[in-house]
Amino acid sequence: MATRKDLANAIRALAMDAVQKANSGHPGMPMGMAEIAEVLWNHHLRHNPANPQWPDRDRFVLSNGHGSMLLYALLHLSGYALPMEEIRRFRQLHSMTPGHPEYGMAPGVETTTGPLGQGLGNAIGMAIAEKLLAAEFNRPGHDIVDHRTYVFVGDGCLMEGISHEACSLAGTLGLGKLTAIYDDNGISIDGHVSGWFRDDTPKRFEAYGWHVLRDVDGHDVAALEAAIAQAGRVADKPSLICCKTVIGKGSPNKAGSHEAHGAALGDKEVAATRENIGWRYPPFEIPQDIYAGWDARAKGAQLEAGWNRKFTAYARAFPKEAGEFTRRVNGQLPDQWRAHAQDLLAKVNAKAESIASRKASQNAIENLAPVLPELVGGSADLAGSNLTLWSGSKAVSKDGGGNYIYYGVREFGMSAIMNGMALHGGLIAYGGTFLTFSDYSRNALRMAALMKIRNLFVFTHDSIGLGEDGPTHQSIEHAAGLRLIPNMDVWRPCDSVESAAAWIAAIERRDGPSSLLFSRQNLPFQARSAEQIALIGRGAYVLADADRPRVVLIATGSEMGLAMGAKKELEGQGVAVRVVSMPCTSVFDRQDAAYKNAVLPKGVKRVAVEAGVTDCWRKYVGLDGAVVGVDRFGESAPASDLFKFFGFTVEGVVNAVKGVL
Repeated sequence: MATRKDLANAIRALAMDAVQKANSGHPGMPMGMAEIAEVLWNHHLRHNPANPQWPDRDRFVLSNGHGSMLLYALLHLSGYALPMEEIRRFRQLHSMTPGHPEYGMAPGVETTTGPLGQGLGNAIGMAIAEKLLAAEFNRPGHDIVDHRTYVFVGDGCLMEGISHEACSLAGTLGLGKLTAIYDDNGISIDGHVSGWFRDDTPKRFEAYGWHVLRDVDGHDVAALEAAIAQAGRVADKPSLICCKTVIGKGSPNKAGSHEAHGAALGDKEVAATRENIGWRYPPFEIPQDIYAGWDARAKGAQLEAGWNRKFTAYARAFPKEAGEFTRRVNGQLPDQWRAHAQDLLAKVNAKAESIASRKASQNAIENLAPVLPELVGGSADLAGSNLTLWSGSKAVSKDGGGNYIYYGVREFGMSAIMNGMALHGGLIAYGGTFLTFSDYSRNALRMAALMKIRNLFVFTHDSIGLGEDGPTHQSIEHAAGLRLIPNMDVWRPCDSVESAAAWIAAIERRDGPSSLLFSRQNLPFQARSAEQIALIGRGAYVLADADRPRVVLIATGSEMGLAMGAKKELEGQGVAVRVVSMPCTSVFDRQDAAYKNAVLPKGVKRVAVEAGVTDCWRKYVGLDGAVVGVDRFGESAPASDLFKFFGFTVEGVVNAVKGVL
């Protein structure tokens, strides 16, 4: 029968062998955290390898994702559908075992972790989701939502600023079912971290309001058992277990050194490590008794079966709630959603309001949220400006549930937490800030797009129309920058109808995130037919046409009014103009060629109008077209003065059109 030492050494062997075969990777962290992983996964983590999507499983996040072989070893050994051949193919093209864990690549990988600290933010989002769903669905004697979130973190995660943003909020919200385990090995790529990282981490987390266990021996299984159990008994605070470990433990010549961090140990050192830890088996060979010691399938099946019995009893007692819970964890929208969404568009169109699109956004939330109880909002200390609150908003707090998170000035933390909520399931998250501050969030936005998860990022004050706050707050390059992120849909609606349509499209999209860009200033309502409203969802459509147009004007957002004014002026001069609204370039790009050619006919000159950088519009207007934009930073002045100063006038658009004819 395998000992616990044997079980931990199996992780060390797989990690060093896979990294050695790939001649690339990070063996040191998996070797140093082997005992921690064995204690958690074999004795505390509630999971079922046969069903990685079991709703009430514990969540496990490897925030220090460079040590990905730790996670792959755990998944393989405990019985997930991750065969040894994929371990052999570590870091190879199209393998299930990429260099950093990627959501959707291997069963049991809960999130994509690579950029340090973001996994920690994701884990906090998962813990928030558990807390909110438990408050909403649990009933006395029926705790159908009752699981924990565990996250491994390293020095790098805690050096990154996102750790402060997210962990500060986690303490404030009292996330008692969150346990972070800190691999305090004192080593990063450049060497001993004492030269650049001397924080008193326990004091730091105690100041956040966390329960902290100091100086736990990360290689003493009894001490680890006691620490994890103690953390589990603290219900009103998240817990941080600070584990002293030796990076690359078992390697006789590289343990405790940065040489074990980010490179293969080398054939000689791998052989020496085998001898040192008493591992007598060739590369990628695991004895059956060790597999048996790790196999979590029978235990996992029992755990899930027990939960299924609980849920059956819950469904008998609370059939409506059980049906709602099932719908939401499956990511489905309510049956009445489509009819309600279409009714909203018709009502907004009939009302014909000329309002700021940020206000139109709030109106959309007000109308959609009542039929979408899974919608959880928030803002990075700008609720009154982003207009992300609605009449049914209830603040999420330490005491209970809610549906609105006051994130404070924590844009990056907010976005990573939203990703964790989306990954957990059962909720649809949206969060707001100014568009210019999307820079703070950008890496989390990129991760949302990489993972193809449904998230709604609300960005207001979307151009020089912000006005007097000046160039530090005026978005020039941000819309274009967000459009460059693969799989990110960026909507910049021109009025109240397009604003509602953008919200509907973002909520209905299940294969990626959306960024919704809204104005501070009022925008003129644009009259449309029912057929045109239906075409908004295709990303671009003909808003105003002409017989045999000589030029196509393409516009978004606040500049649509200029395009329509220019059309009227030009047609008075005998120039036929088609106006195309393109609220979402990426959605339009996904349309078939016939539709795209129908909207933007070949051989007709094109001019694009948007208060931002011009380069991204060249693919639509061509070298013989023109773009009315702004390729410099803004100024501090009233919005009307700024638009005139930068040439965003009807006259400016008319002159641009004349320049291409």
